[in-house]
Amino acid sequence: MSKVLIIGAGGVSGVVVHKCAALPEVFTEIVLASRTEAKCKKIAAQLDRPIETARVDADNVPELVALISRVKPDLVINVALPYQDLTIMDACLETGVHYMDTANYEPLDSAKFEYSWQWAYQEKFEKAGLMALLGSGFDPGATNVFTAYIAKHYFDEIQYLDIIDVNGGDHGYPFATNFNPEINIREVTAECLHWQEGAFVTTPAMSLKQSFTCPDQVGTYNIYRMYHEELESLTKHFPTLKRAQFWMSFGDSYLKHLEVLGNVGMTGIEPVEYNGQQIVPIQFLAALLPDPGSLGPRTQGKTCIGCVVRGIKDGKEKTVYLYNSCDHQACYAEVQSQAISYTTGVPAMIGAKMMLEGTWMKPGVWNMEQLDPDPFMADMNRYGLPWQIVEEPGFDLV
Repeated sequence: MSKVLIIGAGGVSGVVVHKCAALPEVFTEIVLASRTEAKCKKIAAQLDRPIETARVDADNVPELVALISRVKPDLVINVALPYQDLTIMDACLETGVHYMDTANYEPLDSAKFEYSWQWAYQEKFEKAGLMALLGSGFDPGATNVFTAYIAKHYFDEIQYLDIIDVNGGDHGYPFATNFNPEINIREVTAECLHWQEGAFVTTPAMSLKQSFTCPDQVGTYNIYRMYHEELESLTKHFPTLKRAQFWMSFGDSYLKHLEVLGNVGMTGIEPVEYNGQQIVPIQFLAALLPDPGSLGPRTQGKTCIGCVVRGIKDGKEKTVYLYNSCDHQACYAEVQSQAISYTTGVPAMIGAKMMLEGTWMKPGVWNMEQLDPDPFMADMNRYGLPWQIVEEPGFDLV
């Protein structure tokens, strides 16, 4: 008998709610809250079981505390914005409730992705006897678990890690983002960091690309090296890594639009004055772009996300590729969402399930790769994200 409070009502939240609702034996009661309760009610109307909805400002700790105190959940699932991670963690500490999220905290006024702010909560959560599970999405999330699974079962020592995220979907718009536009653009335009021989090396955003052919007939795409938050925790928890990189696919139209928008200042995060009002360009741009939640019915194609790991087993070098392919239209048929939200929302449900069933429950602040990967991997196969593993895949990465 478990009760969860889900905060946030975007595309990922819709998937999390659908998948939790489909497991009433685990998620006995569900409460969905957001700044705009109408969005919660819209999601609730899609379900075949009743859930409670509520309004809350996730930037406001007293409001969060009041809601959590009233609802009395066993776990808070944070699928709001990354800017709100710390306020929700503070509210969970104050009310004595376990916490989990899908993306690390970043300050609103700086495009900076670090776990340092949330890792600083380790002692507080441990002393309170509470667990905080960080980054239970796909990347971060499943990619962290993939790495841990490969390290556990296939290597004595892992030395090279390449995380490759390909979205082979086509939504038909000249320019749109598959998740929150502000977060997406901040992430893509940030300086690239990759791990090399014991330190992070900085290079310009999107300055290195290569061609990658995905399995399962997903296609061949240009992938670009960029920074992604799981590199920070994976290089910490797997200190034998000599190099770790993250790659994401982008089409030419997306990159050209992004270049032009950047050149005219529309991707800026500093407020500018317009007609006597302070306006943040990237937030105004986000208001003009298609809602990522509306892309589901029109997106065709597949995603392919996985990890390529090279290392040593029994004194010999070997390479292993572990990946998932996900069909956009199949996701929409199941939960009325495209595959980007689906691939994030399903691991969030599984992470919550791991905690509520006690499989992963221990006090403190944890990244996914610090926990036993096997039960999570079994549930990925069970709940919609089946994975494949290829030994010696036969390709070389830069």
